Amino acid sequence: MSVFVDENTKVIVQGLTGGQGRFHGLRNRDYGTKIVAGVTPGKGGQDVDGIPVYDSVADAVAATGADASFISVPPKGAPAAILEAAAAGISFVVCITEGIPAQDEARVYNELRRQYPETRLLGPNCPGIISPGKCNIGITSGDIAMPGGPVGIVSRSGTLTYQALYDLTQKGVGQTTCVGIGGDPVPGTNFIDCLAAFESDPETKAVILIGEIGGSEEEKAADFIAKEMSKPVVAYIAGVTAPPGRKMGHAGAIISGSKGTAKAKMEALEGAGARVALNPTQAAEMMVEVVAGL
Repeated sequence: MSVFVDENTKVIVQGLTGGQGRFHGLRNRDYGTKIVAGVTPGKGGQDVDGIPVYDSVADAVAATGADASFISVPPKGAPAAILEAAAAGISFVVCITEGIPAQDEARVYNELRRQYPETRLLGPNCPGIISPGKCNIGITSGDIAMPGGPVGIVSRSGTLTYQALYDLTQKGVGQTTCVGIGGDPVPGTNFIDCLAAFESDPETKAVILIGEIGGSEEEKAADFIAKEMSKPVVAYIAGVTAPPGRKMGHAGAIISGSKGTAKAKMEALEGAGARVALNPTQAAEMMVEVVAGL
């Protein structure tokens, strides 16, 4: 199985008529994802390479029965686009947009929880999700993924998401689903959400977790792993050499005092029973060993 999406997921692309939306939307369709419509206000009635475009998400849902949305619009319009999708009944929203102010992310997150609890947001500022051979929503290259399980991947880092996929594929280890949650301060979907989904998925037998410095999400994940996970977890934390007080890459990757350091996260994960790698390549090698012992 896969988590959150599968071969039956019907996807609209908000921003399909833009350069990035068109490029990635068509790549997702070419992978086999059911891209059923695009949405751009004022451009309803047009099409992008045969994909019909509607003025609103509500119109697109009514016409196609879409249940997922891929949002590729500028930061100024992304919060409204997320809420429009939720209001139209979309249950899974992937937003790749980066540069959304943290206060806007917090507002949208809380509004989703209050008014649209049935809608799951992945992102913003994330690479998206891929269930190899079934569905790809976002900017991950399908060429580096391998269907057939048994490994689930969840990562804060986009680039390391790709490396985890590539390394496992090169070693002949398939993946059930790979989820890039993004590194912004207020992600719509977090480590625990993904770990719980993988724990419940009968085809996922082991999980790779890729974290980074800043915040406390990895420590929370460690607590969940210790108390709730029956499946083996291999983890890698990026930013071991990052100096305190300096933001590294993602908006959420900043160390404050002794909190949010790679060392603290690695210790928490080891204490929870996860195998912790010192680099991404070692994480894949550890997972090969884990899979061999399943």
